[in-house]
Amino acid sequence: MSDFYSNNTNNDTNNTGDTGSYTSESTNTSQTSSSTTNGSYSYKKDEINQGESYYQWSPYDDGRRNKKAKKSSGFGAKLGRTAAIALVFGLVAGLAFQSVVTVSNKFLKEDTPQVAQTQQASSSSDSGKISSSATATTTSSTVSTDVSSIVENVLPAIVQVTNAGLKEYMTFFGTVQQPTTSAGSGIIVSQDEDNIYIATNNHVVSGAETLTITFNDGEAVEGTIKGTDSSCDLAVVAVAIKDIKEDTLSEIKVATLGDSDSTVVGEAAIVIGNAMGYGTSVTNGIISAKDREVSITDDDGNVVTNSLLQTNAAVNPGNSGGALLNAKGEVIGIVSAKLAEESVEGMGYAIPISYAWNIIQQMVDNDVVSELEASYLGIAGRDITSEMSEQYEIPVGVYVAQVVEGSGAEAAGIETEDVITSFNGRKVTSVNTLNNIMKYLPAGSTVEVKVAKANKDYEEETIQVTLTHKIESVQ
Repeated sequence: MSDFYSNNTNNDTNNTGDTGSYTSESTNTSQTSSSTTNGSYSYKKDEINQGESYYQWSPYDDGRRNKKAKKSSGFGAKLGRTAAIALVFGLVAGLAFQSVVTVSNKFLKEDTPQVAQTQQASSSSDSGKISSSATATTTSSTVSTDVSSIVENVLPAIVQVTNAGLKEYMTFFGTVQQPTTSAGSGIIVSQDEDNIYIATNNHVVSGAETLTITFNDGEAVEGTIKGTDSSCDLAVVAVAIKDIKEDTLSEIKVATLGDSDSTVVGEAAIVIGNAMGYGTSVTNGIISAKDREVSITDDDGNVVTNSLLQTNAAVNPGNSGGALLNAKGEVIGIVSAKLAEESVEGMGYAIPISYAWNIIQQMVDNDVVSELEASYLGIAGRDITSEMSEQYEIPVGVYVAQVVEGSGAEAAGIETEDVITSFNGRKVTSVNTLNNIMKYLPAGSTVEVKVAKANKDYEEETIQVTLTHKIESVQ
């Protein structure tokens, strides 16, 4: 008997929901999606799924679309409109200029010392933003766009990831396999005596037969997948130190991680990654928003929902797994996706590093347990999404549809209709999240579980659950 069952049993490459349409990591394949069905519940989000907008993983495949044809107009009409616009612009500009002169003559002469003092304070700010520059003789300040020193320090910690795998296709003659190659990025986050460890996205390494890691100096080495978590689109790749040339190893750096929780909207942001698979490139902008909930269906049909940082720094195919930096050169996010639509620009997303780091560290420090050691909670569960939570007034998490007799869940007091909201210190948003956490926990482990109790109006309780042996429990 399976420990969990998911309500996403009908998900395939044409699922529906707030995910819109987006391309997969493969260079030769794409998938589209417009709504999501969860068991007997069906919902659709209006916020982004309008027109032709769609979330897109940011791999080598750029998901190009045909542009809509624009209506043509005659030369006379264009000339008339141009003349009219020029006339109006001239009148408005003249009035505006006269107003500016009048205001400046009246006020600026009197307040020049105060203006200079304000600009000097602004230029000396150490709040983590790119510093501004100004002088006492001007009334405007400029934000420096030279991030070369930051980039120079961070580049040795950024790698290119090339995924060579096999993709299955359905044809008239049946299922066939075709070699595929896709490109992404990664961040060196840890190193020990035997390996360096690279954080990236799960969709960057998904389906890989071989992974090639290219360092900043151009040296290419084969890597192996250390761990993956499809529920939050994170993965760790290990590269053996013995396989790395001494010159390359001496140049490698472990990235400095920042605090994404303290990030503020409007502060400077830099994106570094393997854009379009052409090699490492840099873009910059600002943090546009925080806590943007984005849902995308992965290649296995799982709905991946993350609360992400949004930036207007250009995110292009191939940037997946790359770094989102603050002005101190600290990694504050792992680039994951972009919103792609003909009328939308500058909406890239990154997984906040303060959330991602504990998951990454678990993958670095632990191996997936063997089938003989696999643990078992003892429930059958159903995803409660944010939309369902609002509709049915129950918490987001895993709804307990069944509790297995004699299991650790039953012994701890978990009952049907309860909702599991946290497991082993990590927020739970889906059955897939539970499965990804448990694959690192051997039987006999005792974990802390937060449960919203149905018989107490979903008041949350924290309980201890000892996981039983999966094989014995199934028997």
